[in-house]
Amino acid sequence: MSNKQAIDVLNIEAEAIKALIPRIDEEFNRAVEMILACKGKVIVTGMGKSGIIGRKIAASFASTGTPSFFLHPAEAFHGDLGMVTCHDIVIAISNSGESAEVVNILPIIQRIGAPIIAMCGRRKSTMVDHAEVFIDISVEREACPLGLAPTASTTATLAMGDALAVALLSERNFTPQDFALFHPGGALGKKLLLNVEHAMHSGEDNPVIGRDKTVKEAIFTMTEKGLGATSIVDENGILVGIVTDGDIRRSIEKGHQFLDEAVAKIMTPNPKTITKEKLAAAALHLMEKHQPRPITVLPVINEKKEPIGILHLTDLLRQGVV
Repeated sequence: MSNKQAIDVLNIEAEAIKALIPRIDEEFNRAVEMILACKGKVIVTGMGKSGIIGRKIAASFASTGTPSFFLHPAEAFHGDLGMVTCHDIVIAISNSGESAEVVNILPIIQRIGAPIIAMCGRRKSTMVDHAEVFIDISVEREACPLGLAPTASTTATLAMGDALAVALLSERNFTPQDFALFHPGGALGKKLLLNVEHAMHSGEDNPVIGRDKTVKEAIFTMTEKGLGATSIVDENGILVGIVTDGDIRRSIEKGHQFLDEAVAKIMTPNPKTITKEKLAAAALHLMEKHQPRPITVLPVINEKKEPIGILHLTDLLRQGVV
């Protein structure tokens, strides 16, 4: 029985969302145009469950290029209306359109001069009477078997809010880079904002050795820096190769004599490199696509092809560039 009820809930809420499609109409388009022309912020308000949904809608707006915040209607009535200016737009949410806390602040918002968009389930309601635009979020029935708990109605409101946010995103030509700017701590932010310079080892932490040095000296340098590799340079400081712990392991088959040979004999010449201004995600892609096997370190070079740093795969993973 419980499984059947759960399935019924999902079907009812899915139907409620589908019923919104014909309501993407002139009123919806007008709301989009008003918000795009807004010189201030989009202020979302609602009480109870509508308020919880309103917080999410405001957060979605803010993260996709539409400056927005949530205003609690009860707190608004006790001073927080000072947050509202004539340059803002207010989106008021109420399924009934008669939520007292919301309705009570609407005349004051009108006096301030902020236009009101009503997201409401009833066209003939006090809230819609105060609004310039009406977005219909009505549902045929709630998923609650008692018909009391907001279920399908809050789902429909959330979906309509997402539709509005994405429509605005599209009109603003909002890019992944813009999204990353507002989400610098997230995975996408790391991929689109983090440069090689911010993840590489440089200065005293950058392992570099001349090609005339011995393999033994290269091992000492690699051990000291702890990165499992060292860049090899010529007499002018130009990168000519790299030696990794893998190169050392493969050379062990020759016997210990190789330790006294010039490091140039075992280095990998003309290694893959990257520059400091490149995205860290580009470095990760270069490492992963390298054949016949992925590489774990990349020398970072400047315009003179001097190794100014080194980037290890673990540095990228630690930074969340995955």
